[in-house]
Amino acid sequence: MTRVGEAVGLRPTAIVEQAVARANAAESLLEVLTESLADLELQLDDTGWDRIIAGSREQFSRAGLTRSAEACRVMAVAHPLVKRGVNLRIAYVWGSGVQITARAGADETQDVNAVVQAFLDDDGNQGAYTGDQAHERLERSVATDGNVFIAHFTNPRTGFVQARRIPFAEIADPITNPDDASEAWYYRREWSATVVRNDGTTATQMLQAYYPALGYWPATRPKQLNGAPVMWDAPVLHVKVNDLDGWDFGIGDVYAALPWARLYRDFLADWATLVKSLSQYAWRATSKGSKAQALRQKLTRRPAETAPDGNPNNVGATAVMGNDVTLEAIPKTGATVDSDSGRPLAAMIAAGLGIAVTVLLADPGQTGARAVAETLDRPTELEMGMRRSVWEDAYRRSLAYVITAAVRAPQGPLSGTVLRDTDTGRMVTTLTGDVDQTVEFDWPSMDDLPVDQFVKAIVEADGTSKIPPEVTARLLMQVLGVKDVDDILESMLDDQGNWVDPMLSAGQAAIDAFRRGEDPAQVL
Repeated sequence: MTRVGEAVGLRPTAIVEQAVARANAAESLLEVLTESLADLELQLDDTGWDRIIAGSREQFSRAGLTRSAEACRVMAVAHPLVKRGVNLRIAYVWGSGVQITARAGADETQDVNAVVQAFLDDDGNQGAYTGDQAHERLERSVATDGNVFIAHFTNPRTGFVQARRIPFAEIADPITNPDDASEAWYYRREWSATVVRNDGTTATQMLQAYYPALGYWPATRPKQLNGAPVMWDAPVLHVKVNDLDGWDFGIGDVYAALPWARLYRDFLADWATLVKSLSQYAWRATSKGSKAQALRQKLTRRPAETAPDGNPNNVGATAVMGNDVTLEAIPKTGATVDSDSGRPLAAMIAAGLGIAVTVLLADPGQTGARAVAETLDRPTELEMGMRRSVWEDAYRRSLAYVITAAVRAPQGPLSGTVLRDTDTGRMVTTLTGDVDQTVEFDWPSMDDLPVDQFVKAIVEADGTSKIPPEVTARLLMQVLGVKDVDDILESMLDDQGNWVDPMLSAGQAAIDAFRRGEDPAQVL
């Protein structure tokens, strides 16, 4: 039998030597790779990432989030650019309003839209959740706090829902599903309230209660948890933004802009101080001989002081100098700092708030133009569209609960069944007659297009006779910014939900009713 070493002409000792050399080389390479990884870890630590990570764990605790919300609130009120940035976000999202309607209206067996509009138009709900001022307040809250909690107080007899906001500071850590941390079950609320004693005096009392998460409906519903009541008739909807995976709470939009807002404020303060100091010295006089001291006393006099001749030494006064006196302006080219040098700081504020710096400063810059500003504004529109989707999802969930409460209540305006899904533990609502429960949201476009173009497109589409007239009327009123579109549109329908053209005469309306098999007298 021929050995391998003999076939290639190598001695056994040579083979062993080559194997040892290769093992040594591999070991050296492994040491190099290990040292490289160690260097990378050291560089990561040197750049401060360990401190940042450790700080984030501490900063984003419940107490840290409270401090962050307080700082963001102060800056949203006191810092001009942060205030403008937050208001711009509100204008992008809610400035044009939104139309919310349910598909099932008066022409259906059950008027779901009437229930939806009753919730949206209620005075209390308008002030807390569905009105224009409420929209502004809620968007500002997510910009500063990053979290909004809406409790849905439900009348168990009629099913009417009143939405009220719970302050972020009163919400403690939630109780979540032990098998799924992303699913909240309860929110613990701690707050102080002023109570009136029997003797007529008042006292501050600390209260505590648990609120179930909106949609959570277990088979067994305890009346108390840890000695505190459970408010089953007031489920809470939690809206959070800028949260990462595994976070129980979000963080405000202003948080990322806080350090840059402080730096920009300090920069402008220093710049203003520099300009003020430079403004104290406008001219330089050079003289020789004995007149130098008298000239120095005269020119260093404050503007409010009075010269020996009785004339005030104000700006713009005339100075008469001799031949031996030279008066020249002080050059400030090397001593001035352009205020536009702080524009990168303002750009960081704008980036933190998700808007273009040209819009934040209301200035396209030296090289900017209208086209540049509009191009930079397009990403902002997309980001604000995402925020609209967040609010649309929140209101859709609230209205789904409103419909469910209207069915579940004994004297509710809707009929159907409410069953608990054994797999998800959530309520499933089915209206009698399989009536559609879809709620539609119509957000106006953020594109700055002329109204006449929209109207022209709607009129041309109506000319195809493929669109129902009530849809055409709704689109026209929405484009024109008409408020309460549903109320106006309802006045254009008869009792059976049929369209009544306001331009038709009474005789034509009676004929149309007769052709439909209806009583013309009822139309008249």
